[in-house]
Amino acid sequence: MKSPLVVLGATGSIGRGVVQAAVDAGWPVIAVARDSAGLKRLQERHADAHLSVLAASVASDEDGVRLAAALRKLGRPLGGVVACISGTMERGRLLDHPAVFLQRKFGEDVLPHLAAARSLLPLLAEANRGGGYVLIGGPGSEHPWAGYGHRSIGAAALNMLARVLHDEARALPVRVQLLAIDSPVCTEDNIGHACPQWPSALAVGQRALALIAQPRGKAEAVVHFNPADGDVEFGPLESSEFQEPQSPDPFSPDQSHPETDSDPALLPSRCLQDARNLLKNLLSPHPISPNRNQEPSSP
Repeated sequence: MKSPLVVLGATGSIGRGVVQAAVDAGWPVIAVARDSAGLKRLQERHADAHLSVLAASVASDEDGVRLAAALRKLGRPLGGVVACISGTMERGRLLDHPAVFLQRKFGEDVLPHLAAARSLLPLLAEANRGGGYVLIGGPGSEHPWAGYGHRSIGAAALNMLARVLHDEARALPVRVQLLAIDSPVCTEDNIGHACPQWPSALAVGQRALALIAQPRGKAEAVVHFNPADGDVEFGPLESSEFQEPQSPDPFSPDQSHPETDSDPALLPSRCLQDARNLLKNLLSPHPISPNRNQEPSSP
């Protein structure tokens, strides 16, 4: 039997996909999360799988030490760790928030990864199974994510944290890598309005497992998710089904579209229209008004 895989943030939208991918591949799983109720639902969902749950946090160094002690008590050498750690999703300009907002988001999105790694990397090394430690990173690390600037800063910091951990862990029989997802992910929570080109949480889990299972040797610190690397599952529609909407365009400015946002047949058109609007705003010659609530004056 394979050594168990530890999934941090197992009850989150991506964490559930990682757990599903591991169960499908026959991995024993130790699901870790703060949400006890969510862990119970996860157990019920995978009642026939080799799944253990552990209610714990990695918000601080102390939490990480307690988690490592609890895992050690299980008496099972670990085969790998996938860290799906992320804070709450909030939208807004950084300029509209006090500095303490970014400090709080940094503490939610980045520092727990360090607290977890400091305690779990030595534990993983003790097993000496050649297991991997994979951090899951989100979009926006190289270009600002409009409305989610704090997430871009966090993603960039996580990128560098992974590189540092990768370098510092060379002396250990453990491989540390970041799986960077350069787009949003289609999950159970957003499937009603997800775009067809977004990878599914299950596909992310499958790619993370491939990194865990790869032979020990030279490996990149940061691996960008690439659907061409293997068979992956996309969101509501396969990418091959993407087609330019036929005329008349239901999303043109002079026509209404009473259809609901949950209609998957309209998602490709909606994504195209969002892209058109973004390009239109970027190419607009109008200056930015100093008053956000005031329309820009005509040239």
